[in-house]
Amino acid sequence: MNGLCSLSALSMFLLVLWAESGYGVMTLNSVLLPQVSSGGQGGRAGVQSHLRRRRRSWVWNQFFILEEYVGDEPLYVGKLHSDVDKGDGQVRYILSGEGAKSIFSIDEDTGDIHAIRRLDREQQAYYTLRAQARDRSTNLLVEPESQFIIKVQDINDNEPRFLDGPYTAQVAECSPVGTSVVTVVATDADDPTYGNSARLVYSILQGQTHFSVEPKTGVVRTAVPDLDREVQEHYLLVIQAKDMMGQMGGLSGTTSVTVTITDVNDNPPRFPRKSYQFSLPEAALVSSVVAKIKAVDLDVGPNAEVDYKILDGDGLGTFRILCDPDTQEGLVILHKAVDFEAKSSYTLRVEASNRYVDTRYLSAGPFSDVVMVRLLVENVDEPPVFSASISRMAVSEAAPVGTDLGSVSAHDPDASNSPVRYSIDRQTDLQRYFDIDSSSGVIRTNRRLDRELSVLHNITVVATETLDPSQVGKAVVLVSVADVNDNAPSFAVDYQTFVCENAQPGQVVETVSAVDPDKPENGHQFLFSVSTEAAGNLSFTLRDNNDNTASVLTRRAGFVRRERPLHFLPVVISDGGVPSLSSTNTLTVTVCDCDVHGNHQHCSQGAELPDGLGTSTAVLLTCILLGTALDMMSPPPDPTLVMSSHPNPALMMSPPPNPTLMMSPPPNPTIMMSSPPKPRPSGSI
Repeated sequence: MNGLCSLSALSMFLLVLWAESGYGVMTLNSVLLPQVSSGGQGGRAGVQSHLRRRRRSWVWNQFFILEEYVGDEPLYVGKLHSDVDKGDGQVRYILSGEGAKSIFSIDEDTGDIHAIRRLDREQQAYYTLRAQARDRSTNLLVEPESQFIIKVQDINDNEPRFLDGPYTAQVAECSPVGTSVVTVVATDADDPTYGNSARLVYSILQGQTHFSVEPKTGVVRTAVPDLDREVQEHYLLVIQAKDMMGQMGGLSGTTSVTVTITDVNDNPPRFPRKSYQFSLPEAALVSSVVAKIKAVDLDVGPNAEVDYKILDGDGLGTFRILCDPDTQEGLVILHKAVDFEAKSSYTLRVEASNRYVDTRYLSAGPFSDVVMVRLLVENVDEPPVFSASISRMAVSEAAPVGTDLGSVSAHDPDASNSPVRYSIDRQTDLQRYFDIDSSSGVIRTNRRLDRELSVLHNITVVATETLDPSQVGKAVVLVSVADVNDNAPSFAVDYQTFVCENAQPGQVVETVSAVDPDKPENGHQFLFSVSTEAAGNLSFTLRDNNDNTASVLTRRAGFVRRERPLHFLPVVISDGGVPSLSSTNTLTVTVCDCDVHGNHQHCSQGAELPDGLGTSTAVLLTCILLGTALDMMSPPPDPTLVMSSHPNPALMMSPPPNPTLMMSPPPNPTIMMSSPPKPRPSGSI
């Protein structure tokens, strides 16, 4: 064959220990392999071709280098060598890959590899590099490029660390030996697969008298059975983790563990004394705190909560006891008022007990304690005391001045028994309706009373000690005024009554009612009638409805507004009381022009006055406006005196001697006391 045979390389790994400095190195031995080429350059690209067959190969294994080398000279790692290299400088060695030139350097002529920087396995454990052997003249590969690894060998340069420390933990007091408290964990950055650099052992440096730690797991446990929170609540432990399995020369790290002993209810409440004595004034207010006692419980939280109870004693109904939730004190509270003159001292037997009891510790004894409490009542100069704080009296409004209503009584409760003087607080009796005898306490009327002005008088009576005027007692006297029939009834409202010109006989034009300020026991029974003077008139009639109202009805038809626009009906109202009172009230009826439905269209001028004007004013203005028209009208057939519809009429009408109508006041009011008039079916005018 004229062609060149391709060169082939057979690579194999061979580890050769380099004797220098005790470090292992790897050398490259090349064996020429015969190759046949068909001519020119052939085979693998970048590999030099030869005309004759020969064997050659790279011999590899990974290199090792110790971390943390701190020598002055670069650290020798290994040597690259090709059997093609005859030592004549024609072969050049090239290194590339991780850390080439920055961490690792190579001698181009000899192939020696050195580390020029200190290495740290914990940052990078190995480096992957590539090696080339090139002909210096042609720059062609004399061997195929190969890859190898430089592995950084670990040394024990990292101490154990507790990443989660420092620790806090809790364990209940009185826990048995071996109770787990907490688990501590340390880590070591050294290589756990090489040697003992990362094999840790735990030990306790501080607190070993009360706690222990398992060497392999780091579990902290109690070492004694009598941990007592009341003796010591907190413990500070120091735990060590050491590598190299704890052997001498190993590195170590520590952490702290703060252990808090939690409380259990293993202490009963105890009173620091066997008895207490307190004083309280006899004027102490009911529900006030008069004494405080406290049973001490060494436990905390709910385990120290105490209930207090009065077991017995002569003050069992006079005092009660509660627990202050904030201070756990027993508050002795006054339940009933005390009186030094009646009883000057009290004795109570009080028990304090835990609210929540842990049955595991009952064998130690009862979780309660008992104490005696003595309460001494102090005498206080007290004000006079009335036999009754509120007195009720009654009097008729017709009672004359000086009438006795009743009496009040007060005394000095103290042993001095000072005399007292009585008076009325005038701020409660500004009108001075009443007076009181300063010695006897008898209350009398000082003025005439009027039930219609005040039904009930609320006055305050004062009792003052003569020996010490600063001691003052007070009581309330309620005086009710009984009613007598002293008011006549009158119209309930100021009526404005209208009648249509086309009204028919028997038509109801108004329904009236009455009012009376008096309040009879059985209610009002009003009687309505027409006055005697107006009984003969034929225009209107009055019907008593027997329900405290009366109806006004027409007796005829044919009312003519132009001829007589106004009609006056005197109505007598009697109250039927004892004695009977009556009054005459005038009802003014205005004649109007109405449509077929009875709706008012035109009325006399007197009926169209503004709101608020009374009937008397309406009559006066109507008379003035009518003027000459009234001169032409015939006077009523039976002129009578009539009252206005106001409760206290001031004007009465009488027929003038001439056609001109005049107004004059009545000589006397028409309110009269008389026997009830006999009921009549009707009246007319």
